[in-house]
Amino acid sequence: MCATNAFLRSLGVEVYASGQRRWPDEVKAQVVAETLRPSATVNAVAARYGIRPNQLSAWRRMAKDGDLVLPADERDGDEVVFAPLVVCDAEGSAPEAYGSATGRDVRIAVGEVVIQLEADTPAARIAEIVRALGVPA
Repeated sequence: MCATNAFLRSLGVEVYASGQRRWPDEVKAQVVAETLRPSATVNAVAARYGIRPNQLSAWRRMAKDGDLVLPADERDGDEVVFAPLVVCDAEGSAPEAYGSATGRDVRIAVGEVVIQLEADTPAARIAEIVRALGVPA
């Protein structure tokens, strides 16, 4: 247990004398990201960090709901690129109606409001904007 606590403290987790732990969001995100790697399981990752699998599953739900922003996958040198996505009614306006932009810009459209961001906008900032707009996941 002492070795586990030392490992967790090195990550920035606060470990109290009572055994309770306070996990920073960055560490939670890192742990969740590990579960998304090929051949990784929630049980194995939870055991590595000394937490219960159901707690890790709750963090995964937070990430899915946009309440926890995951770090970029650094396993390969490829740049992360998101595919453009336009959601509109079948009779709604065409995507070109939002003006011209480079194919790599990020556009968030909610009703009549369109927010256009540079392609290098951090994912965490995009998630903050989407949460501020109150867009359901």
